Amino acid sequence: MKLDLLAISAHPDDVELGCAGTILATLQSGKTVGILDLTKGELGTRGTPEIRKQEADAAAAILGVSVRDNVGIPDGFFQNTREHQMAIVPFIRKYQPEIVLANAIDDRHPDHGRGAKLIYDACFLAGLRQIATFDENGQPQLAWRPKYIYHFIQDRYIKPDFVVDITPHWPKKEEAIRAFRSQFYDPTSPEPNSYISSPEFLEFIEARAKEYGHAIGVKYGEGFTSQRFLGIKDLWTLS
Repeated sequence: MKLDLLAISAHPDDVELGCAGTILATLQSGKTVGILDLTKGELGTRGTPEIRKQEADAAAAILGVSVRDNVGIPDGFFQNTREHQMAIVPFIRKYQPEIVLANAIDDRHPDHGRGAKLIYDACFLAGLRQIATFDENGQPQLAWRPKYIYHFIQDRYIKPDFVVDITPHWPKKEEAIRAFRSQFYDPTSPEPNSYISSPEFLEFIEARAKEYGHAIGVKYGEGFTSQRFLGIKDLWTLS
């Protein structure tokens, strides 16, 4: 399945928090979108890998993406090594995205910054035809390198290189986030509190979206950074 856009993140729920509005806007424009989680989030304070898989599937259904897949590398312990790069390369070649959205380049959770670098390097390696990989049926895969890689912004503030207007899509983004019931505020949950389980955390997520939206004159926005300069055809391309 060839995708126009593939959002790749370290943990289930990273994508929903960081770029679900952009995914919804992309889908509305008629493009195909998928999600690839690097880990099962098995080290999370709350929930289990099985529960988080159910929640991830529910969130994917809310967003309406074509596919949600999981690399299965270890939560908390993955590194930007050949082993973990080569675990991702077959997925890049399988889905052949034009654009990849990846974790923040620096963040409170060390998996996010490591994930950003790992994803970026795996995308480069996926374009080298001398690296052999095979699909699920044992057939050789063609080399493929995404044209663009953009990093969404997560917990720590990062000045974005551009902001996407997600105002029409905020309600569904919020619904997709709340699909991860084990992770976020639930006054009936018997599980221990975590950094993201307070009601204030979800208020922060909305405040951040309003901050980025305000910067471009809309209600809600999502910010992204790019490791490359962004080129435009003419000055009227900008909103």
